[in-house]
Amino acid sequence: MSEKAEVFPIQFREDMTVELVKSSASDSDVIWAARVSTAGDKSLESVGTDASAAEGLINYLARERHGSPFEHTSMTFFISAPIFVFREFMRHRIASYNEESGRYRELRPVFYIPSKERNLVQIGKPGSYSFIPGTDEQYQLTVDSIKDSCNHAYDAYKKMLDAGVAREVARAVLPVTLYSSMYVTMNARALMNFLSLRTAREGSHFPSYPQREIEMVAEKMEEHFAQLMPITYKAFEKSGRIAP
Repeated sequence: MSEKAEVFPIQFREDMTVELVKSSASDSDVIWAARVSTAGDKSLESVGTDASAAEGLINYLARERHGSPFEHTSMTFFISAPIFVFREFMRHRIASYNEESGRYRELRPVFYIPSKERNLVQIGKPGSYSFIPGTDEQYQLTVDSIKDSCNHAYDAYKKMLDAGVAREVARAVLPVTLYSSMYVTMNARALMNFLSLRTAREGSHFPSYPQREIEMVAEKMEEHFAQLMPITYKAFEKSGRIAP
């Protein structure tokens, strides 16, 4: 007899989890990395110093898009979000990723449903879409359809596991609304590039039209970035949210 798979209660979530696990990222890191080009070993004197006196230098680097000094930083985030968000995320080949595996663990039945605040109706043309609220009927249809699909898919997943089917095969029935988790490590330059593309903000030099769900993740990452590197973040905003 095959061992029965553990049964977990099905959950539906509307939110995203973003935790800053560790970081080596400060405005002063940008300063010493930049000053080595003119000061050589004297730049070591800038390590750990107050960066506020060099705000003009950071603004210059961001404005003129001298990006490499911003790469001498590191931020690692733990993120929990639907699989379809991660597939968009991993198009950014400027980070390191490690995601949980459906081959090695039984996947938990946690699925995404949009909140009432999530606009449902798409209008416009490719490359310039906008979204408007749906009706109550459209929202209820969306939620009911997602829940029905997820319940059916997870029931099939459990049945295959109970029958002895390998996890890596059984997972094929699960939808991309399933939550996954991963660690993401990137530097400040990479993060600014990500934010420039995955957030919609007034004042951005290049408008972006991100899917709302990945923007929810980006917004939480941006909050951590603004706290860790306030001068760099201010320069990013001032330069029209263009990655240097």
